[in-house]
Amino acid sequence: MSVEFISAINVNPANEINRLGRFDIDVPYLKRYSRLLEDGGFDYTLVPYGSPGHDPFTIASAVTQYTERIKPIVALRPNTLYPTVAAKALATLDQLSGGRAVVHFIAGGSDHEQLREGDTLDKVSRYERQEEYIRILRRVWSETEPFDHEGKYYRFKDFVSRVRPVNGTVPVSVGGSSDEAYRVGGALGDIFGLWGEPLAETAQQISRFSEEARKAGRSDVPRTWVTFRPIIAPTEELAWEKAHRTLEVLKGTTQGAKSLWSQAKNWNGPEGPANVGSQRLLEIASKKDLHDRALWTPTATATGAAGASTALVGSYETVAAAILDYIDLGADLISIRGYDNLNDAVDYGRYLIPLVRQELAHREATGERGTVVRQDPLENSGLVTS
Repeated sequence: MSVEFISAINVNPANEINRLGRFDIDVPYLKRYSRLLEDGGFDYTLVPYGSPGHDPFTIASAVTQYTERIKPIVALRPNTLYPTVAAKALATLDQLSGGRAVVHFIAGGSDHEQLREGDTLDKVSRYERQEEYIRILRRVWSETEPFDHEGKYYRFKDFVSRVRPVNGTVPVSVGGSSDEAYRVGGALGDIFGLWGEPLAETAQQISRFSEEARKAGRSDVPRTWVTFRPIIAPTEELAWEKAHRTLEVLKGTTQGAKSLWSQAKNWNGPEGPANVGSQRLLEIASKKDLHDRALWTPTATATGAAGASTALVGSYETVAAAILDYIDLGADLISIRGYDNLNDAVDYGRYLIPLVRQELAHREATGERGTVVRQDPLENSGLVTS
């Protein structure tokens, strides 16, 4: 069984640990970070979207010019770009990168955040719009003659695009934990994105969107993408020391640190998270801190679950084994990004990704499960070091 790894791009050295508070694009850093991810064995990098942030299409284009293999996943909110324009932009990026473009749809989990850019639709309507949007993209990429569209949210006439994706289409990712997300993602997604929950809850979510895929008449189901924030070290003791240091910073109890919870409230609005995914993480975290082999939830509580925020904590071997548990459950893509982004990405590429792939190769060669054994990092040449 194969698995692919996803990270998230950073445009400058600021992160949740050092609290530099920078928002500028540091071009040499972006170039270094992009190459670090590629050299470290990542297959994709998410280019995120937020109302105050940089244009993800431009960042994704830069990443493709600094790398040869890694695939940028452009986060796209339908309210920000007309679908015919987005279809051409994605096809252009795909041509520029030799067929590496991927798009991840964000229907919008926060009314407060959506209103910042003029989106007044409620949640159910946002998912209806997203469904219509994806169908338009697919048609734009496939039609060779001008066509009209008369939908609930979009109307246009006599449109045709001469800009084609390299392989005829661009992979579409949909995420979420609501009934609407399962329905749209199950019916239309090539990939379905989940935040890191315990194994039992993750299995339930996979079952939900897979059932929606069957209801939509699909013969296949979307590939499963699960996201974690691993905290790793050579030993269990060192990993847990690092985890608790990280938690103190996230909680804002470290001297001079600003609370991420205040940032989360600003992002979600004064009432806290409205999206089901964040609510689920907070409910899971309220039950106990440690789930299954290594899933640690206090980081979700500390940040108000404003995004993917559950950690996998332990030695390299423990966290690799935990990732393999999710792969055994059906995860095809594993997203791992740290709180100390660059240094954590170096460690993932040196110690974590090789262990997972080593075990999967062993299973494929022998048909048997092996013992996760640390690979000598010196065997991994060419990695950028911190």
